[in-house]
Amino acid sequence: MITAIVTARIPEGMTYEKYLENTNRIASRFRQIPGLIRKNFLFSEAQGLGGGVYLWESREDADRCYAGVWRENFMKAFGVEPSIAFFDTPVVVDNVAGKIVQAA
Repeated sequence: MITAIVTARIPEGMTYEKYLENTNRIASRFRQIPGLIRKNFLFSEAQGLGGGVYLWESREDADRCYAGVWRENFMKAFGVEPSIAFFDTPVVVDNVAGKIVQAA
């Protein structure tokens, strides 16, 4: 598994309320991305950053997504290229499901 942390500067005038409205509008799109296990939307007014934390089945799945329509939509929303940091994710503790998942 791979975790990607995606961040970008919040556009001028973007409030938490506007960000929440946008994320609620687009959240369902992420249910159909191949290889995406989980996505958490991020917003920090104090840091002036927004983005997401993505858990992927593989780096190839992440790269395929970030090279496609996702990048175009991100650029429209933020007006800048995203910063993406990748991390190997050997173990996930899932307290909601009550299990520990190990990477294949």
